[in-house]
Amino acid sequence: MGPVHTVIDPDPDLVLDLRDVSLRREGRTLVGPVTWQVELDERWVVLGPNGAGKTSLLRIASALEYPSSGTAVILGEQLGRTEVTELRSRVGLSSSALAGRIPGDEVVQDLVVSAGYSVLGRWREEYDDLDLEQAADTLEAMGAEHLRERTWGTLSEGERKRVLIARAMMTDPELLLLDEPGAGLDLGGREDLVARLGDMAMDPDAPATVLVTHHVEEIPLGFTHAMLLAEGGVTAMGLIEDVITSENLSAAFSQRIVVDAIDGRYFARRARRSGRHRRP
Repeated sequence: MGPVHTVIDPDPDLVLDLRDVSLRREGRTLVGPVTWQVELDERWVVLGPNGAGKTSLLRIASALEYPSSGTAVILGEQLGRTEVTELRSRVGLSSSALAGRIPGDEVVQDLVVSAGYSVLGRWREEYDDLDLEQAADTLEAMGAEHLRERTWGTLSEGERKRVLIARAMMTDPELLLLDEPGAGLDLGGREDLVARLGDMAMDPDAPATVLVTHHVEEIPLGFTHAMLLAEGGVTAMGLIEDVITSENLSAAFSQRIVVDAIDGRYFARRARRSGRHRRP
């Protein structure tokens, strides 16, 4: 068990309640202190440059890391005062760390259905028809049902991203965490994924969702809130339209950034420097 911190009463409307949470390793603060609450019907995006602490924060939110200080309550369970194995099964996580552990000969259907046991691949587990139907449904929702019999090693980067999200959805999680799902995708693959995540975000029955990314172009429609991190701390947090602004992104990325909102999507570019006037 990790360190025990101040006990707080869980709020039934919150799927995530972090209070003054920090994560430190070898004397270096990776993220924090961060205070952050996510409600049942919210869809959050967490943005920031490399090294800002986004993945570290997500590891705490998924109960893979105990905070070095502060208090973390996930789905009503406080880290340090609960058994995390059962808690982790209630959280869907898609990350590059998981992708790197999957053998090339893993069959897609087995990869997805085995999420129910929080293992990779099938060993001696028994799955009934309902499990297999659930795996098929989650793959279909991500446009990946045709990949069921394929092996992991034969998939493109875009196909892998969709399969990992299907695996994360396999257990009907109460909280869905997506760590850079658009990383490495070409334009077509990114837009396909963003559209599917947008459909999911606007489904009232979908779980509370947190998406980590470097790029505002990867924010799907339907996302309601945003957090900007820089150097482990929070630069801005709140409703997405109040956070994703030129001023806030310029502060987070330490350069002048211009943000445009077009049809509910965001696009960013570096501000053009004013050139010297040429003599006639």
